[in-house]
Amino acid sequence: MATAIQQSRPPPLTATSDPPPIFDGTSRLYISYLCPYAQRAWIARNYKGLQDKIELVPIDLQNRPAWYKEKVYPENKVPSLEHNGKVLGESLDLITYIDANFEGPSLVPTDLAKKEFAQHLISYIDTFTKPLYTSLDEESIQRASPVLEYLESALGKFDDGPFFLGQFSWVDIAYAPFIERLHLVYSDVLKHDITEGRPKLALWIEELNKIDAYTETRLDPKELVDLFKKRFLVLYCVHISHGFE
Repeated sequence: MATAIQQSRPPPLTATSDPPPIFDGTSRLYISYLCPYAQRAWIARNYKGLQDKIELVPIDLQNRPAWYKEKVYPENKVPSLEHNGKVLGESLDLITYIDANFEGPSLVPTDLAKKEFAQHLISYIDTFTKPLYTSLDEESIQRASPVLEYLESALGKFDDGPFFLGQFSWVDIAYAPFIERLHLVYSDVLKHDITEGRPKLALWIEELNKIDAYTETRLDPKELVDLFKKRFLVLYCVHISHGFE
C-alpha cells in the first residue's frame, strides 16, 4: 500500500504530457520514482531543504515524452537538473553540484581525511552494485558477502557518527538507494538479512531511516521487490531461450 507521501507525489509525465515551461528560470530536477540514480539527486535536493527552490519533475521511463530528449536532455536519461539556463546530468555530479550551488546543509566534508576516504568509497560503488544486478539466487548471497563486509569495515573508519564519514554526507546518498534495494530484495526473495553479523550496517540503515530527506524518496517496498522479480524473470527466460538455440 502506498504511503501518504507517495500518494501526494506528482504523477509521472508520459508521452502524452505537455512539457513544463523549459528554461523559464525555474530550477527543475527530472527524475523517475523507480530509478536509484535519480533517487540520489532527489535525496540531495530534499536534504538541502530545496523543495521550494528545485521543482521535481517525474518522468515515466516506460512511456517517456519525446520532448524530454528533444528539448531537455539529449541523453534521454534521468536524473537531470535544469538550472541557470542549462541542463546537467549524472547522479553523482548532480549531488555535488546541488551541494555547491544551492544553500542548505553541506554534503561534502572539508576535512581532508574524510574527503579522501569519500573518493575511495565513491570509486567502490560499481563493485558494490554489481551483485545486485547480476542475478538473484543463492550464489548472489556469496557474491554480495565480500562487498558487504567491505562496507561494514568502512563504516568503522570514523567514530563521530554512524555514517560512512561519521556525519551524513554525499557518500551515504550515493549508496542509499542501492543498499535499500539489496536489503529489501534479499530479505523478500532469498530470505537473507544483509545486516546479520554486521552491526554497523544495521545501525547505518536504522539511522538513515530517521532522515526524512531519504524516507520521502523511498519506493513502496512491495513495488520495488516486484520490479526486481520481473527483471530477473526476464533475464532467466533469455538465458533459458539461449540455452536451447
